[in-house]
Amino acid sequence: MTDLTYVERAARVKLMIFDVDGVLTDGSLHYGAEGEALKTFNVHDGLGIKLLQESGVQTAIISARTSPQVIKRAADLGIVHLHQGGHDKLTPFKALLEKTGLTADQVGFIGDDVVDLPILTRVGFAVAVPNGRAEVLERAHHTTVAAGGRGAVREVCELLLHAQGTYERVMAQFLV
Repeated sequence: MTDLTYVERAARVKLMIFDVDGVLTDGSLHYGAEGEALKTFNVHDGLGIKLLQESGVQTAIISARTSPQVIKRAADLGIVHLHQGGHDKLTPFKALLEKTGLTADQVGFIGDDVVDLPILTRVGFAVAVPNGRAEVLERAHHTTVAAGGRGAVREVCELLLHAQGTYERVMAQFLV
């Protein structure tokens, strides 16, 4: 059997999981006057996630860092599967599979750093951002053109929509 192309892999995704730092953000941390870490999210990425959800693909966030901004962003985007805290991302990934009843080959994941490898090497559609670590880039099925925090998530969402034949349907609301 030949290996699947990244488009064939994308067509099978029923759940897309996003890392935060370096993927949903550019990886920069800005500290406020009280010492709180601030994050910047890309609005284009956010709309891409909403469109993906409209197409029927579930979404999730698994992040090693804990941040109230991520809780707020997930709530704004309607992402109900959220896990933060700890470099062990495999345990929440396995719990998410159990909760959703999906198999790993029905899941996509986009990451950028070595802590993402335990998930990235198990999913059916593994995506890296071009500014990711070499170990991640080597193991990904696909690498985005856009960098993390700069439209990479939107790019992946649209790729999934095209691969699954749902792009025209979800975009019809804007193309009147």
